[in-house]
Amino acid sequence: MLEQRYRWKNKQLREHVDVIEGKKSPSILLRNARYLNQTFRKWMTANIWIYDDRIVYVGEKLPQRLDGCEIVDCTNYLLVPGYIEPHAHPFRLYNPLTLAAYASQFGTTTMINDNLQLFLQIEKKKAFSFLREMRHIPTTMYWWARFDAETEMKDEEVTFSHSNVKSWLEHDAVLQGGELTGWPRMLDGDDMMLHWVQEAKRMRKKIEGHFPGASERTLAKMTLFGADSDHEAISGKEVYDRLMQGYMVSLRYSGIRPDLPRLLDEIHELGIDTYDRFMFTTDGSSADFYENGFIDNMIKIAIDKGVPVIDAYNMATINVARYYNIEYLHGNIATGRVANINFLQDERNPTPVSVLAKGIWVKRNGKKDVDLYDTLPWNEFDLEPVSMDWELEFSMEDLQFSMPFGIEIENTVITKPYSISIDASFDELKSRDESFFVFIDRYGKWRINTILKGFAERLSGLASTLSRTGDIILIGKNKHDMLLAFNRVKELGGGIVIAESGEIVKELPLPLKGLMSDKPIEELIAVHKGFRAYMKEKGYHFNDPFQTLLFLSTTHLPYIRITQRGLYDVKKKIVLFPTIMR
Repeated sequence: MLEQRYRWKNKQLREHVDVIEGKKSPSILLRNARYLNQTFRKWMTANIWIYDDRIVYVGEKLPQRLDGCEIVDCTNYLLVPGYIEPHAHPFRLYNPLTLAAYASQFGTTTMINDNLQLFLQIEKKKAFSFLREMRHIPTTMYWWARFDAETEMKDEEVTFSHSNVKSWLEHDAVLQGGELTGWPRMLDGDDMMLHWVQEAKRMRKKIEGHFPGASERTLAKMTLFGADSDHEAISGKEVYDRLMQGYMVSLRYSGIRPDLPRLLDEIHELGIDTYDRFMFTTDGSSADFYENGFIDNMIKIAIDKGVPVIDAYNMATINVARYYNIEYLHGNIATGRVANINFLQDERNPTPVSVLAKGIWVKRNGKKDVDLYDTLPWNEFDLEPVSMDWELEFSMEDLQFSMPFGIEIENTVITKPYSISIDASFDELKSRDESFFVFIDRYGKWRINTILKGFAERLSGLASTLSRTGDIILIGKNKHDMLLAFNRVKELGGGIVIAESGEIVKELPLPLKGLMSDKPIEELIAVHKGFRAYMKEKGYHFNDPFQTLLFLSTTHLPYIRITQRGLYDVKKKIVLFPTIMR
């Protein structure tokens, strides 16, 4: 649990009142501020007093004391609340700190984050220490509590024990259970998952769904079980169906599913012209997708697509805050709220020129404060390089391929089965679109080998610790280069490495558990572009190779996945070929 259960102690609350009474000066006075007032749904002008991290007054009056107060003339600005990302995956090569730092420059100052990698990779006490540390950065960080691993794990019942899940649900920084990627299990009678949903509801916390392609009947069932929202609608009709069943709907604009423009067109065609049940999400996109912005970019798309300006801002602010029952802290510029404020030059351009987060200038006149999101002592949270004290044996069975059944890549994240017809007994494959594929336990205890079709045409050897569970992926046409890449990944302590013709040609260190970089997102954008371009040259035909590597082992998407338990048929829910102990 958080050491401080309440956001402000009694002493602080009395200091806030002292500012109103003229006994203390505000920290910042925003004079003549034209701001978005969501109570009256219009732009209004007021003086805004800020003390430390809180708005203590909004109205016509000026403070009685101004000693030490920073006075800002807001005549030339429009002020809106800081934007909220309700569905962040902060472990996509970047880490929660670097994602928060980057997003703040585009006005997103509150994030509600997936906890899955914290849950899977580090023990609970360390994870909660990390959450506590995140309270000290300018961005406000909230979290989810996952109920399943998105993949078939060995000993999942130990990792997702009742005590572990309940401890997360009870944490003050956790606002919801989910997302429910394992919802079919609940439909099939998993009462433990249903119990966790019930516990979340008892605690007045939300349940986030994950229902791609769900029928109206399924949506209704999941509502009855307790689901409150979903982000998987990919058409106007699917949005409509979710609204009809009482869902809050997150409209998505991500690297894999850049659906927002089409969704807005189609919901307008259906006559939907009220927006109170909508939120925005970028759904854990890769670094380079964020080059043009974050939630601010989605607001602009909505305005350009004919959403009324105030509704567009509300979808990124007050709608989210009301849904999560944090309106008393976030989502509007009003007395008592956290001082998260974006300063705009034009109501149709939601990218701010200045940003206040918890009353701190994280961006001022287009320039960011580089020291506000300083690095963390990652090793204190067990977020350190991967140690692999075992060897991959080329001459033994580690790189032998005799399975008759393989995996074919259909798009960036969807796979399907196929029957292997080539001779895979050689050290190098000559087939144009088929590669060796190995999935190995990060501790070297088990492995599974098969053939991957359609991933790349000319990739000699790739090794990656980027996977859903942090286990190791090897892909390539040449076993020697695959082994070379693997040994370099070991030296790096985790990452993605490509070898060609006996040489390392590309590498991306991931020193945080082999899953995340400690570099700023601005640097990762350039790295990501270079890696993507290289993979295109090698015959990768899809959108994002990083997402493909990550999702190869996830079982919440069809159809065939490689998991800790073996080659897995998602639809039939069976292991086709089990992993082999080494």
